[in-house]
Amino acid sequence: MITLRQLEALYWIVELGTFERAADKLNTTQSAISKRIHELEASTGLAVFDRSQRGARLTEQGEQILTLGQSMLDLQEKILMLREGGVPPARRIRIGVTELSALTWLPRLVTRLRQDYPTIQIDPDVDLTRNLYERLLENDLDLIVIPEVFAFPDVTAVRIGEVRNSWMSRPDRAPAAKTLNLAALAEYPILVQGRRSGSGMYINQWLKTQGISFPRILSCDSLTAQLAFAVAGLGIGYFPQDCFLPLVKEGKLALVASDPELPPVPYAAMFRSEKPTVLIPVVADMAREVCDFSRQLQS
Repeated sequence: MITLRQLEALYWIVELGTFERAADKLNTTQSAISKRIHELEASTGLAVFDRSQRGARLTEQGEQILTLGQSMLDLQEKILMLREGGVPPARRIRIGVTELSALTWLPRLVTRLRQDYPTIQIDPDVDLTRNLYERLLENDLDLIVIPEVFAFPDVTAVRIGEVRNSWMSRPDRAPAAKTLNLAALAEYPILVQGRRSGSGMYINQWLKTQGISFPRILSCDSLTAQLAFAVAGLGIGYFPQDCFLPLVKEGKLALVASDPELPPVPYAAMFRSEKPTVLIPVVADMAREVCDFSRQLQS
């Protein structure tokens, strides 16, 4: 008899590339995963994997079984939602966010998820944009929220908001001029976010279109460390204006007006388009509803 557990094992072997990773994903042993595949082949009378090839490569019949199995897994989840009154069945969701989201609205999202779906285990992870995107493609994460700097055909992106950045520096190191053009900014040490930062990639690309390069830069991947560098007077940096306006009011930082102003950075919730679940798009929409980069540690 063909079972959903067998089809689930098949799906995750193909998605993650090995029997071992599929076992970790399904919280079981590699031998148990192998047994499910042998049972699937015995039930269908078909060879699912081409054992003459290295790695988990499907046969032509295996590809057809996988396609049908994905549809069955999706139907299973929808039926379970009907039984639970529209609430997704108990499961784990792995959400990856950047430092700014963790500092601002992520607590609101977690609170909302616990209220609406109390059976779901939430595993948040904070990392750099490029790392999060690579982990999404490798199926290490179910959903990520990052600056919208990548596009991939198999990834769905839901725009959730944008961040307005401003130049800031320590008050006693701020330029005397009320407004600086970008060329004038190049005369000062500039704090920038690193190459694996989404905001850094977005702003750096925009600066290139303006024909600007800064001869003296201090690159840092950590937003909080970059803030500390600015407060210490090590240079002028770009930061989310609304979120860190309290530091300006406290006199720890000063706004540095520029012409032109920095462009807003768009943020999106992203997930693999072919994942067999109805929960992930729901969480993406929820992230759009609660997204607010203006205040720290919202609950």
